[in-house]
Amino acid sequence: MGKGHVRLADVAKAAGVSQGTASNVFSRPDVVREEVRERVLKVARELGYSGPDVKGRLLRAGRVNAIGVAAVEPLTYFFDDPWARSLMTAIGEVCDASGTGIAVVSAMNEERLAWNINSALVDGFILLCVEGGERLVELTRQRQLPFIALALGIEDETIPAIGIDNVAGGAAAARHLLELGHRDIAILSIGDVDGLVGPVAPERVDPEMEATPRDRMHGYWQALAEYGIPREAVPIQGTLHDRPSTIMAMETLFSSASPPTAILAMSDKVALFAMQWLAERGLKVPEDVSIIGFDGVPEAATSLPRLTTVAQPFAEIARRSVTAILENALPENHEALDLELVVRDSTAPPRAH
Repeated sequence: MGKGHVRLADVAKAAGVSQGTASNVFSRPDVVREEVRERVLKVARELGYSGPDVKGRLLRAGRVNAIGVAAVEPLTYFFDDPWARSLMTAIGEVCDASGTGIAVVSAMNEERLAWNINSALVDGFILLCVEGGERLVELTRQRQLPFIALALGIEDETIPAIGIDNVAGGAAAARHLLELGHRDIAILSIGDVDGLVGPVAPERVDPEMEATPRDRMHGYWQALAEYGIPREAVPIQGTLHDRPSTIMAMETLFSSASPPTAILAMSDKVALFAMQWLAERGLKVPEDVSIIGFDGVPEAATSLPRLTTVAQPFAEIARRSVTAILENALPENHEALDLELVVRDSTAPPRAH
């Protein structure tokens, strides 16, 4: 008999016990006499039987009490990116409270994607950054488990999604700087399109940007228009959401004859890179330049100076998404949660000339 085909019934027969007794040896050893338990375990070792199939048992029970989290990003994204890390922390806290496990699923390798999704031992999936991840959504649907997307950068209304109102958040950020008196404002956008690094003309925003930066841009423009400032008057520097491209953007902005007095950064991550660049060049925040970020990650509250930002409700997003999976109570439509303007130390009125 091949070791890979040994069943519990084979162990029971070889040990001279019932299958129920053999099962108890592995699942309830305290109810089996010691000599019987040792005999069954000895036979199991000899036959190469390692124990009941946990996956099969859980699937037969109908629930495994675990949630899968997947993104079209490398696994390091969950640990390196402040937004993803903050969201995972919030999801973890909700799962801890309910005794629910988390399985982080890699969706980066296209060849392994189907296997990773189909083999994950979970009750449902939370999908991050769904835009551009149509295959991920398709495979998750085929798995016929509940799933929810934590992004609204998707047109398909049949995909259950919880997100944030990026337009309103962008407008709140720009309005804050305008109310302080700033008129020389620049924008640091985010994305993963090489062609949108460096100066970005306004007419390229709608056709070329992904939904999140596009919506935040429209929010900025909405507030600027309230103050009579045309979008063409506000320079946009595109970044790849990393330090090198942010440095390049800052060098361009501050080499001009009239550098900005305030910066709208589309993420806290980019805002913090920009603040570091300014500090290295002896420019003070907010005395020389005000900066406002977006997301509300923990690092924004501990930076020097502390970063003003538009904060996402990570705890509420996590609570709603985990509950939706565990209770199979998915939203019928896309839900957009409100954001909070958190004013700290990185914004102030412009220096008087």
